[in-house]
Amino acid sequence: MNKRLLPYDPWVYRIVVLILGLVVLASLVGTIMLTIQDRSTPELLIALGSAAMGGLAGLLAPSPMNQ
Repeated sequence: MNKRLLPYDPWVYRIVVLILGLVVLASLVGTIMLTIQDRSTPELLIALGSAAMGGLAGLLAPSPMNQ
């Protein structure tokens, strides 16, 4: 079976990392602003920040070497 490999494009990787980083920062700033105003933080905001942080960790962690 012949598998075609897609060409590596570093810009797509950079854009994904940038967007996930912005989501993490936005959720962090939103949580801080709501805490300052003595309001409760919605669970959706916490879930978005956690998922984006997990995505960043998965993208930026070194992949195991094939032996």
